[in-house]
Amino acid sequence: MDYYDLIIVGGGPAGSTLAWALRDSGKRILIIDKQAFPRDKTCAGWVTPTVFESLGIDAGLYGKNHTLQPIRRFRIGMMGHPAVENDHGDVVSYGIRRYEFDNFLLDRVNADKALDQVVRSIERQGHRWVINDTWETPLLIGAGGHFCPVAKLLGDGPGGHETVVAAKEVEFEMTPQQTADCKARGDTPELWFCRDLKGYAWVFRKGNFLNIGLGREDNHKLSDHLNSFVEEMVANGRIPADLPGRFKGHAYLLYSHAERPLLDDGVMLIGDAAGLAYTQSGEGIRPAVESALLAAQVIRRATDVSAQALQPYGEAIAERFGTRAMHRHDSWQIPHWVRNPLAGTLMRSHWFTRKVVTERWFLHQDIPPLMVAV
Repeated sequence: MDYYDLIIVGGGPAGSTLAWALRDSGKRILIIDKQAFPRDKTCAGWVTPTVFESLGIDAGLYGKNHTLQPIRRFRIGMMGHPAVENDHGDVVSYGIRRYEFDNFLLDRVNADKALDQVVRSIERQGHRWVINDTWETPLLIGAGGHFCPVAKLLGDGPGGHETVVAAKEVEFEMTPQQTADCKARGDTPELWFCRDLKGYAWVFRKGNFLNIGLGREDNHKLSDHLNSFVEEMVANGRIPADLPGRFKGHAYLLYSHAERPLLDDGVMLIGDAAGLAYTQSGEGIRPAVESALLAAQVIRRATDVSAQALQPYGEAIAERFGTRAMHRHDSWQIPHWVRNPLAGTLMRSHWFTRKVVTERWFLHQDIPPLMVAV
């Protein structure tokens, strides 16, 4: 049996950031992921400058060898209505490809890695966790997304009664003809809200790569909503007509709707495994990174791995992201005060779409970067 001070299940931004933040802690760390890296990870994929700052990454240097699409504008509307375009002047976010970004974060981590390894079993033996009858640790970290097997240890886990956002999207490299036919601009992501305000769709161009998708707080007729959106975008020339392949589905929890405990004796959840995606936008990269940094700080200071010793992590999450509202059933993005008949008017307002939708809900410019001393 191979012993580690902590084992992280999931090599995405949350797991790799935690290992990176503990790089000089003296702890022996293992990262397990069911896939080999680099791996396909379909995601709209925008990262604000605050995320690069928290990760200690120079965006300019990263962009020399990786896709990095500067974003200066947003085009926002309600489906079936004209869009409003706002120019923010400076670069307010970047488009990245998760295929590259996740691999970059994991590659810079100096920890043991067991990639392309499915977690088949997790057993509790005394005060230690045993994974696949091969590795053991006193502290197990769930960082494997919504369906992380570690999340099952702390309640219902995947498939429970929590309200789940279901999404479908596709990302592909456009041919020269598709590039010429695509009116969507790289520096201007497009966000289109569903008329019932239970989700939104997007068109996001990153150089020659195009990402199209739609997410809703339930999967009822998700494909119908997506097909209608794609037809509308093709008819308006926003995207090329000959889209390749099929759209891939995934799911995640929004922070205010999630009910998963964040920790227990010898176990912690970070990122999407903990259900930390922003409620108004569904973005999960920044919460994943910040939860990992907060977890690292607690792990460094903890004298043991009891729930009591790890509880400061839960308190730090609540302080950073707010207290979760249990058993809420509102729309996943839009507060009550933005409901019809007001919604249509607000979505045509340059002030509202810029100051509220973009800068607050999607970019979180009112929240300073998390710079945790670890």
